[in-house]
Amino acid sequence: MFQCASLGSGSKGNATLVRTPDTCLLVDCGFGLKETQSRLQAKGLSIDAVDAILVTHEHGDHSSGVARLARRFDIPVWLSRGTALHRSCVDIDSTFPLVAESTVRIGSIEILPFTVPHDAREPLQFRFTHQQRHLGLVTDTGHFTQHMLDVLAPVSTLLLEFNHCPERLAQSRYPPSLRQRIAGMHGHLSNQQALSVVAAGGLDSLESLVALHLSEENNHPDQVEQMVTEVFSGHFQIANQSDGFDWLTI
Repeated sequence: MFQCASLGSGSKGNATLVRTPDTCLLVDCGFGLKETQSRLQAKGLSIDAVDAILVTHEHGDHSSGVARLARRFDIPVWLSRGTALHRSCVDIDSTFPLVAESTVRIGSIEILPFTVPHDAREPLQFRFTHQQRHLGLVTDTGHFTQHMLDVLAPVSTLLLEFNHCPERLAQSRYPPSLRQRIAGMHGHLSNQQALSVVAAGGLDSLESLVALHLSEENNHPDQVEQMVTEVFSGHFQIANQSDGFDWLTI
């Protein structure tokens, strides 16, 4: 068994679960303590089941709940040195460094952190491997690099950011500086950018695709679903803010 699930995905908080029969990892935690426990229970887990927390970067919708959760339940946290220096993470007692492109193993899961272009101190995303099955996670990046595509080439399941529709973003109530940041080279993936990754043909092993981090203001699930199903014939679903998505076998 190799599975993933989401506790919630969007600008109000993100957390992803990756598990095997003997290892459970929580990637990011942008929710408060009680909210995290409630969302875990909805997935059939208690906080005691979590063996480690991995942090992609320091932005609050990904990191705000990490320190308190880790201290309260004595959970080790793995993150880049740049992320560890941010004020949201400096109070964590038990930390382990992640180095981009250097594989680590936690329990029965192999983790390859890789660099992404995002406006954070030292952001990472991940490829997870168990028994020769591969899972890719990309929640925050302004664009895709060839290196990212190479890392993700063997994945059978990809959790991929579909953040915004450029037209909706351009007409949104966001101030110009925020619109520019989101659409920039170190911001967030548009639907078209994410779709191009899937349609390019480099992910030959891809069987399942999950759209993450949809903007409630600048995107719509129906639009994403229509675009994806025109080019991808495998399993597809969309994670939402309220309860993410349920367990998916990789």
